[in-house]
Formats: sequence, C-alpha cells, structure tokens
Amino acid sequence: MSKRNFTKLAYDSCDDLIFSLAKYPVILKNGLSIGGGTLYPEINFTLPPMSVEEATMPQVLGIYREIIEGICTRARELEVSGFVAEIETLPPMTMNPKWGIDVCKTVVDIIKEHEAKYGIKAAVRITPNDIREGPQLQHMWRGAEWDCMLETFEGCANAGADFLAIESVGGKEIHDEATISCDIAKSIFALSIIGCKDMNKLWTEIVAIADKTGTVASGDTACGFGNTAMVLAEKNYIPKVFAAAVRVMTAVRSLVAIECGARGPHKDCGYEGVYIKAITGTPISTEGRVAACAHLSPVGNVAVCMADLWSNESVQHIKLLGGMAPTVSFEQLVYDCRMLNEGSTRGKDTALLLRDICADSDSKLDPQAYVLRPDVVFDISKKLVEIEGYYKRTKAAGLLALEAMREGSEAGRLMLSDREKVWLDNLTEQIEALPEDEAEFVREMLPECDKTVLARYDIEF
Repeated sequence: MSKRNFTKLAYDSCDDLIFSLAKYPVILKNGLSIGGGTLYPEINFTLPPMSVEEATMPQVLGIYREIIEGICTRARELEVSGFVAEIETLPPMTMNPKWGIDVCKTVVDIIKEHEAKYGIKAAVRITPNDIREGPQLQHMWRGAEWDCMLETFEGCANAGADFLAIESVGGKEIHDEATISCDIAKSIFALSIIGCKDMNKLWTEIVAIADKTGTVASGDTACGFGNTAMVLAEKNYIPKVFAAAVRVMTAVRSLVAIECGARGPHKDCGYEGVYIKAITGTPISTEGRVAACAHLSPVGNVAVCMADLWSNESVQHIKLLGGMAPTVSFEQLVYDCRMLNEGSTRGKDTALLLRDICADSDSKLDPQAYVLRPDVVFDISKKLVEIEGYYKRTKAAGLLALEAMREGSEAGRLMLSDREKVWLDNLTEQIEALPEDEAEFVREMLPECDKTVLARYDIEF
C-alpha cells in the first residue's frame, strides 16, 4: 500500500470543523458510525492499584468483567445508543501478550452479549502499552518488546477488538531532555527525525495487522510528548508557550499514522488530533473536563469542539459515593454527549454556537487552549500542508504556533504574562536560526544526543 500524502485540507471552511462530523466517518460492521453526525462517549478504564502477574490474573479478569458490566448496565439505563470502550494494556499485559488478549476478550464478550440483548452498538479500542523504553531496551524495531507489542495487537484483533491504537514513544528519550531544558531545536529533532522515522516503521506494521484481521487501524497519540510538556507547564516548570508550540509540532508526527493507512478515530489523549482532523478528515477522539480523573489541564472545554468521540482519558476502578468510578465517569461523558447532540439537532448555527462557547471559555486564559481553537487550527493547518518534509513541516508548525499566540496576545484574544511573551520571542529566534537543510540540521543535532539511544533507531555518527 502506497503512503498517503496530504497537500490540502479536508475542509473548505473553519465552520466545517465541528464535533460529531468528520469528512470520512469510520463505520463498523454493527453500524456504529464515528464522525457520522452523533457524538459518542469513549470510556477508558484501568485497574485499581494492584500487582499484575500470573497469580493475580483471575482477579484482574474479574475486575475488568465487573467494570464493563457496570458500564453496559448504565448505558442501557441511560438509553445510550452507542459507545466505545478503550482498553489501555498495562506493561505486564503487553510483555505477556496472552494476559492482554484475555483482558480484551473478556471486555469484548460482555459488550457483544449486551449488544445482542439490548441493541446498544458498541466497539472496543485496544491500545497496547508501548513497552519500548528503559535501559534494557536494545532496539526499537526488533527484540522481545517489539515482538510482544505486535503479538498483542494481532491477538486482541482476533479476540474481537475493533480499533487498534497506541501511544507510541519513538523519540521520547530525547524529547524528555528537550522539554526539561526548553530546547526547541532538540524537540524538533526528536519529533521530526526520530519520531517520524519510528512512526513509519510502527504504523506500517499496525496497518498490516489491521488489514489481515479485518480491524481498523485508528491512530496514534503524542501523549508522551505534548502531554508531558502540558503537565510540566501546569506546574510552572516550563513556559506554557513552549508546551503549546510542542503541541502543534506533534501533529506532524501523529499525521504519519494516517499517511501509513490509519483511518481514525485518532486517540483521545492526543490533543493534536484537531490538526489531524483538519488535514485528513478522519474522526478523532478527544478528552477534556471529564479527564480530570486522570490529569488536570487548561483545555477542559475547548477540547470538545471538534470531537467525534468524547473520552475521559482513564479512570481507576475504585468506589465513589455515586458508584464505581468507571461507571460514574461514563455517565458524565454520556450527559456531555447528549447536550452537544441535542445542539446538533437544532441546526448548524446552534452547533457552531455551542462549539464557539466551548472554545471561547478556555482559549483566552491559556496558550495551550488557544492553539486548539478551530479557527487557529484551520489557519495553521492550511499553511502546514503546503510544506513538504517532516523536518521543515515540524519547524514551520512551531513558528506558526508561536505566531498565532503572538497575534492573539496583541489582539487581546489571549492573556500572556510578560514572562511568557519573552519566551515567545526567544523560541521564535531559536527556530528561525535552525538550518533550512535537514541533513545539516541532523549533523548539528547528533552530538547533542546519547549514542546508545540513537543506535536503537539505527542512527550512527
């Protein structure tokens, strides 16, 4: 299969970038349509604190069974027409593929049972944990970690999962160093040179598995890059404008999955998904205020503006006053989706009003929210697709994000402290000083990186 090349936007107008509607919906065999006009909840859940090992696997499976039965029951009580359940495997479940496959089959079987009895259309997204990290790792594309990940994907697909996704980590070792030191050049290197190379290798394999098993290769997420920066910015360890620029730059890396054949929905914790939707027309999952159970953020409302699935990120199976946390979180998602879907039934003008209220309520207060505004996304994406090459496109993404924030600040649409404004100028100067030529850029950056890490990506100097 030849790679796709995106040189123009999927949409003609910013007003077409809206929740529940994607140019190319993903329609499953049971008729569930993601991006076809209805916003559905995507519930993500995980275990309470416990050990995952051979001896505890019966207990693990029992907990997952209890979680999904509670969710399915609440879906029936709330008259939910459809939903997606996401399973993010824990590291031991990927290192031992059978464990992850058994968890997936447990959830799939219960969902299918409820669908047959009550007609609720549901789907399962499987997201194997990317275990290619740590000092023991020898190589990114061969060895036990690589083999176990691919085995987990294929096994879960054969067990009934509908969507294949991952939070891949290619380049994260280098990007973590860049984030801590606010080194925008090293960030660009990690995302465009290392990250995109890994994405091409990984997503070629995932798409092949999807084609082989009749499942949907959905999408990646730059959570380990953009969300790491966001969390550090929230703690005031790094400038918010740096985190916002990184967020936009990650879109170039995540786009590679779609170029390789992924069809969406893009995964929830990748806030860069709004750029993926604008460029490709694929549906996306996003997370916002209901994801506070997993992490705090400055983008609780603006994140829903273009969502086709509305997610909670992940919640542990613990007891709350209202019930078990996954069921409670699911109910919150359901009510958000109800409100937005009701807006859609009242016409496009009402839907756009709801979208813009969500955007305006967040975007003035934080640059990380500002770069997720549909109008900002549209304008930046339109310029990005005119640029060829991962390096040049990532570099441009950073400059365009910084320019948008500067214009927003000068126009009174974005509140920035004096410290943040200084960083806007500093980061712009740093990017503008980078070489135009990719090969020259790589030569300059290689001495800045650990040789052992580079060797894992077949890069030597």
